[in-house]
Amino acid sequence: MGRSSRACSVLGSALLLLLLSLGSAAAQKGSTWKTLSGKAPAIIAKGGFSGLFPDSSGLAYQFVGFASSPDTAISCDVWLTKDGTGICLPNINMDNCTTISDHFPQGKKTYNVNGVSTAGWFSVDFTSADLQNVTLKQSILSRPYYFDGLLPIVPVEAALSQFKIPAVWLNVQLDSFYSQFKLNMRSYILSLTKQYIVDYISSPEVNFLTSISGRVSKKTKLVFRFLDERSIEPSTNQTYGSMLKNLTFVKTFASGILVPKKYIWPVTPDNYLLSYTSVVDDAHKAGLEVYAAGFANDFAISYNYSYDPLAEYLSFVDNGAFSVDGVLSDFPITPSEAVGCFSNLNNSKIHHAKPLVISHNGASGDYPDCTDLAYQKAVADGADVIDCPVQVTKDGIPICMSSIDLMDVTTVAKSQFASPAVTITDLKPVPGVFTFNLTWDDISKNLSPMISNPLSKFQLYRNPRNKNAGKFMRLSDFLAFAKDKDLSGIMITVERAAFMAEKLGFGVVDAVIKALDDSGYSKQTTQKVMIQSTNSSVLVKFKQETKYDLVYMIEEDVRDAAPSSLADIKKFASAVSVSTKSIFPTTNQFLTNQTNNLATSLQSSGLPVYVYLLMNEFVSQPYDFFSDATAQINGYVQGAKVDGVITDFPGTAHRYKSNSCMGKNAPDFMRPAQPGGILSVMDPGAQPPAAAPMPLLTDSDVAEPPLPPVSNATTASTPSHAGLRVKTDVSILITLLMLCASLLI
Repeated sequence: MGRSSRACSVLGSALLLLLLSLGSAAAQKGSTWKTLSGKAPAIIAKGGFSGLFPDSSGLAYQFVGFASSPDTAISCDVWLTKDGTGICLPNINMDNCTTISDHFPQGKKTYNVNGVSTAGWFSVDFTSADLQNVTLKQSILSRPYYFDGLLPIVPVEAALSQFKIPAVWLNVQLDSFYSQFKLNMRSYILSLTKQYIVDYISSPEVNFLTSISGRVSKKTKLVFRFLDERSIEPSTNQTYGSMLKNLTFVKTFASGILVPKKYIWPVTPDNYLLSYTSVVDDAHKAGLEVYAAGFANDFAISYNYSYDPLAEYLSFVDNGAFSVDGVLSDFPITPSEAVGCFSNLNNSKIHHAKPLVISHNGASGDYPDCTDLAYQKAVADGADVIDCPVQVTKDGIPICMSSIDLMDVTTVAKSQFASPAVTITDLKPVPGVFTFNLTWDDISKNLSPMISNPLSKFQLYRNPRNKNAGKFMRLSDFLAFAKDKDLSGIMITVERAAFMAEKLGFGVVDAVIKALDDSGYSKQTTQKVMIQSTNSSVLVKFKQETKYDLVYMIEEDVRDAAPSSLADIKKFASAVSVSTKSIFPTTNQFLTNQTNNLATSLQSSGLPVYVYLLMNEFVSQPYDFFSDATAQINGYVQGAKVDGVITDFPGTAHRYKSNSCMGKNAPDFMRPAQPGGILSVMDPGAQPPAAAPMPLLTDSDVAEPPLPPVSNATTASTPSHAGLRVKTDVSILITLLMLCASLLI
């Protein structure tokens, strides 16, 4: 085991350095819980922190103690080797989670596993000595593979003794399987309980649990594990679904049940929640604790949760009706947040000032961009500021639309207006149907919104039941809607002002100023008005003509800003919005060390910093945020000290402001991610290649010529395929008529 031992030594040392930077405070809850005992729900790290590191690896077990609640338990799925040694692995088929096939390419066998013919590599065919050099790998291919082949298999005894974990859960999945190999799982488990404290033992087999009932410590909880409702329990030959109706029988040999989460909150075939079942109440009435399994931040969860795993945990532990007694999770940091920081907040008056929560096209994670429903949801979810990106129609009406190309955000491709699609190279290299090609009536009466799916290449789609819901809004509609809402302000985003002035004959800055005047915003102080643009020329013009808050959006990813560029920005802007990668650079989805802090540079110049764009979908987040949108927000707010977040899911950011774990006494799992922290744990030879350094923002990037004057072309004109408009200037027509008249004379 030479290479594995050396790798573990390197990883262990790096991990220690990483973890020493974390605090040691723990969250405390004094509230009454709706669990059977009245105590807080237990958190069990399935195979350790297996969402990031290989399941059941030493590193996965070690990391639990530093990135989860201090009372988090670890679980080990127990399997026996040929010589009767217990090992921890997530699957009976070792090929799914280890490098066994590399070491024993001829070792593949086929066995009957609980009535199913199963081919693979099995621990019963190898001695513990055979497995000395076999290492672990991720069993779920979508997770990081950079730790594969570095970490040895962990014996059960090591899991019980070597890691400073407060509780251990042993799961014995297939006791009956071992009898055909003359191995006795019952004897092995009983011998363990005489040497070590085992807090939980679970099994889906009645005979196994009844055989050890009364033979283990009274402090050890025996938990009957329910498999799929149609599966057959081998001891009784009953389905698990039918056994769920006889919990008084289960109580005779177990103190609790472990069920898939869908037993409690079932979902429809299209992945929406149904009403919760009576499983928790029924079990509690029978005197049984209930543990829910199947939680992982990077698995598809019900659309009702808006890709927010913390919301899912809260629905199981803090829904007002019941609470499960524990959860098994691949990402124990998130249930730690749920139990320790976000539960029992219904009557809480906690409300942290930061971050300012700014919507991105409304609550566009739940409804089509910039629709009435998206804005209503953003307000209901607690956004501080709602936004409107302004485009213009053919008849010169400013509208809220996230893209100037209707093909991106409406059903125009399936309408009678699809055929005039044109290529305008000033805007995009492919054909489109642009807002200025159609009148407001054309858009509002003939098209439907289309929800944005920025991560569809990962097969992640947003709220499909409402993918075409809602109504389009003019800028005037947006301003009327926002004016009487409990908001601190509105943000209007203005782009392509030069194009609109030159090619469309539309002065978007003047139009926005007029709309704000007409709606009374220029004469009120209740809500602040923020104007955002990537063009300094736009903000310069607004500064000359208004007193609104101006936000300069740095479009490219930059590592820092030169002092001269900061001085230039200060001349026309009062705040800056920057990309997530400009704050925390990444390489292959890992945060990297950064010597400069762009947020600090901007704030030291008196410029508040808003970070964009935050999304809840786990693939949008670096691994250091553990597929947890709340951990990501915490990283930017507590780590980078940003002033605000621009997000598709304002509800998640608003909830963060009410958590009870802020400040110096925050628990370890609420400490912000350390840039480069996970990379430092990695063997140097396995690290991904470093990304090229990002550029420095200079004054030449910021400076722009003034906006051109508005041409006397009209927005009714149609741009040509070369990106130039076919003008309908009245003066040209008059000139042609006069020429014709002279020829006739």
